[in-house]
Amino acid sequence: MKISFIIPSRNNKIYLQQAVNSILECYGTEHDLVLLDDASDDGTWEWIQSLEGDHFVKYRNEGPERVGHTILYDKGVELSKTEVFSIFHADMITTKNHIPNLLKHLKPQTVVAATRIEPPLHPPGPEKYVRTYGFEPSEFKKEEFFKEIEILENDNQDKITNGIFAPWLMFKSDFEAIGGHDPLFAPMELEDSDIFNRMCLAGYQLIQSRDSFVYHMTCRGSRFKDGIEIEAEIPLPDGTIWYKPKDSEEYKALRAIKFREWWRKWGQNVLHDELMMPKVTPKYNIAFVVKNCNGQLLEVLEPWCDRIYIENEDIVDIYIDREQPNTKFDLTKRVFILVNNHPEWENDIVIEFDALKLNQQNFQIIQQLSEIIKESGEVGEFELDIFKIVISHIEEYQNNLIKV
Repeated sequence: MKISFIIPSRNNKIYLQQAVNSILECYGTEHDLVLLDDASDDGTWEWIQSLEGDHFVKYRNEGPERVGHTILYDKGVELSKTEVFSIFHADMITTKNHIPNLLKHLKPQTVVAATRIEPPLHPPGPEKYVRTYGFEPSEFKKEEFFKEIEILENDNQDKITNGIFAPWLMFKSDFEAIGGHDPLFAPMELEDSDIFNRMCLAGYQLIQSRDSFVYHMTCRGSRFKDGIEIEAEIPLPDGTIWYKPKDSEEYKALRAIKFREWWRKWGQNVLHDELMMPKVTPKYNIAFVVKNCNGQLLEVLEPWCDRIYIENEDIVDIYIDREQPNTKFDLTKRVFILVNNHPEWENDIVIEFDALKLNQQNFQIIQQLSEIIKESGEVGEFELDIFKIVISHIEEYQNNLIKV
């Protein structure tokens, strides 16, 4: 079956060249390559234009601002000419059985992920192999890598586990049925966790093929720039070393903003099991009623509810003016003044507390509210630590989030 590799890239030409060359070496012109340049200024687009053949689909965001891979993934799927596509990173190297060993598990409403082999730039986990075959394209130990691939493919033949991460492959029609990636997370960060949650809610089967392999140079062009700057070498219990790399300033700023968007949308942290299978908790309609709330605490609390009521009008105005440029949620519909004769609450669940009593320990209760409410399971009123929790109606809204 012919597929399309969807590969966005921004200012990481040397990695993109390596990724494309690996696909051509393994598959020739068997599959399409949809290459999408995000306003690069390092010669990426000029190199893409030089590629010849009907198996190349080319697109460029002219900029000057980046749109991000969140948007370009979906543009690539739109431009693809095949029924099946693979989300493939520009800093990955494919192997000859990568795609065949994914396709043998593919069926409608199924998403199949490969198994990554990558240097120790992220914490280790059972869903991948941590091996150093090079941190940069010029260092890649090609012969050693492919020699081990043969052994791993034989040892793991036809094995699968539940889980999902890039690179993954699915039917285009299933992707379109849930609306693709959510632009709330553009230009990048958490767009993958969001769509994986939504795939789970839509009832799709998420599996990892344990005999399909890629080498991942790890987050070039987004999180880490060319040339790794190590912040710390951290010994692990198995005697190996995790090299904690230095994040780019752009990535750190985007990460802070997108996590706040995530909490607003999902009302939970990013949750998954050890094999990266998403855990989606119920989404409830919750209001916070907070006394003695200052501006700093309003910033902390607002993303964790649908509405928040506080007493100080000046704090509300200042907060909305400062935070609104960082979110696509309308904060005037989320942050309100608490008055003595407030009408009946419009939210299903109201959490009342005094901000002066809030500490790091009981803030964890806020982060776990969906689990707590689910365990409560009934309409009524109860107290938990500093919180008075009033449940007038229990309805779960997470399925409303499936389609963008």
